[in-house]
Amino acid sequence: MTSLADLAELVRAPAALSVPGDLVAGAAAAGVLGPRTAGLAGASVLLYWAGMAANDWADHRLDAEERPERPIPSGRVSPAAAAGVAAGLTAAGLGLAAAVGGRRAAAVALPLAATIWGYDLVAKNTAAGPAVMAACRGLDVLLGASSGRPVRALPAALTVAAHTWTVTALSRREVTGADTALPRRTLAGTALVALAATALPRPTAPTPAPRRRTAPVAAALPAALAGWYVARYGGAQARVAAEPTAGRVRAAVGAGITGLPSLQGALTARAGAGLLGAVVALAAPLGGRLARKLSPT
Repeated sequence: MTSLADLAELVRAPAALSVPGDLVAGAAAAGVLGPRTAGLAGASVLLYWAGMAANDWADHRLDAEERPERPIPSGRVSPAAAAGVAAGLTAAGLGLAAAVGGRRAAAVALPLAATIWGYDLVAKNTAAGPAVMAACRGLDVLLGASSGRPVRALPAALTVAAHTWTVTALSRREVTGADTALPRRTLAGTALVALAATALPRPTAPTPAPRRRTAPVAAALPAALAGWYVARYGGAQARVAAEPTAGRVRAAVGAGITGLPSLQGALTARAGAGLLGAVVALAAPLGGRLARKLSPT
């Protein structure tokens, strides 16, 4: 029988810590942070897990050659069970998004789910793969903004999407290793992403007088979190550039996944929710610890 541990490995359960920050960053940018954000984050986690299960179902024959330790090729999860998990989690995610956010959330969740499945079944091994995966994360940020004006969250969505492009481009070399040019390109992209996270427009509403004393801290926090993001993920890419082995590429991909909350925290803080941004960023070290027990890639 399939155990809960096998299912957790199938869906890369700890990697889901990188998901709620998308919704928080989007909601903060649109000015709609609230209880609904938590519900939409739950829906997004379900869709993320669905995408991971669908990925392994679509790749199980290739994984039998390249990664035989994965749950399906090792025989711990059957292909039919993985497909059922993916379909069930997709339905649950869409249902929760509609229940929490109504039609406006469903209007974003449906194309998000379609893009996730499109990546797994069609785009992953094509030149369009990184762009399609980046679109998934961008839509995830917009889902958090769906109850307000999503256009206000578009810069944050593009920033997270750009980060995702770098991670996906690296992930295509997890088995074979890379040349030195790839990590240099993605590292340059990471630097631009961090810069964007600290340069996005701030809310235009005036700051209440009692809070003006905290302005220096509020201004420094996004930069500090973005610096943390660069140190964590950028450092891993620099190590790949120095020695582009498959193991180092895989480690950099893991750092890109588990380190994403620090970028999301910077975006959230930049939108004016500094304390919440710091809380979001704390998922990065937690995800890193869990990744030592269960691979996020």
